[in-house]
Amino acid sequence: MADYVIMTDSSCDLPAKLADEMELAVLPLSVYIEDKQYYNYLDGRNISFKDIYAKLRTKCPAKTSAVNMDAFIGPMEEILKSGRDILYIGFSSGLSGTYNAGAAAAQELAGQYPQRKLLAVDSLCASLGQGLLVWHAWQHKQAGMDIDALYQWVLDNRLHLCHWFTIDDLMFLKRGGRISGATAVVGSMLSIKPVMHVDNEGHLIKVSTARGRKASIRALADEAGKRGVDLENQTIFISHGDCEDDANYLADIMRSRFHVKDVLVNYVGPVIGAHSGPGTIALFFMGTER
Repeated sequence: MADYVIMTDSSCDLPAKLADEMELAVLPLSVYIEDKQYYNYLDGRNISFKDIYAKLRTKCPAKTSAVNMDAFIGPMEEILKSGRDILYIGFSSGLSGTYNAGAAAAQELAGQYPQRKLLAVDSLCASLGQGLLVWHAWQHKQAGMDIDALYQWVLDNRLHLCHWFTIDDLMFLKRGGRISGATAVVGSMLSIKPVMHVDNEGHLIKVSTARGRKASIRALADEAGKRGVDLENQTIFISHGDCEDDANYLADIMRSRFHVKDVLVNYVGPVIGAHSGPGTIALFFMGTER
């Protein structure tokens, strides 16, 4: 059975140490802040996550740009030349063109390396939701699943990867065009927080609102209670926009209410954080449906 590599991109937001242990190939995406480009390495080597969020809090202009196919060609070709196949699990096509670029690169290289397998799957996930899907895929790879079976497993299970999150600063949603200026101002005055999720097309969708920060965090746990499957045997992931205390508050709720097996907490990386802003809290788990 041919060896293969799981490849993803840095919007997976996995801790660098864990990604290394999993022997992932991770393509760094980038963000522009004050017109300077910063690469989103998982270890924050180009710019630390603390520094990114400090800049965002001062309202520095931040934007992201689509990665092109050429960015994938070199890293993919290096793996193929080593005699290994590739399963690429990419950032949701509902939020970014990254997956399409990776899939195009795989198709381009398939003709040059007919003896190798290059499979690309749209995760329809983001942040540690993407990371959790990749982590589950790696668990199956470790158990001996071959690349074709794992590709099918990811396709079959990606829509059971639940993403629930809340955003603290409504002005970031306003800048992204997701709510009106009037809604952002009134919501901020009344401390109304949106409760959102990623839908089956990989888009961000507002579902409800909560009055106050703690209530919005508890609402995320409530959704896990409605949709989670066998939570006591799950490792769940939580990502945060430089608000680790709030992330730990949610982790404590998940442990006390649902007795989850384990919790991993990490930053929302700068690519997604540039749009969601400081104070974002997101919960990821496997469930019956999104």
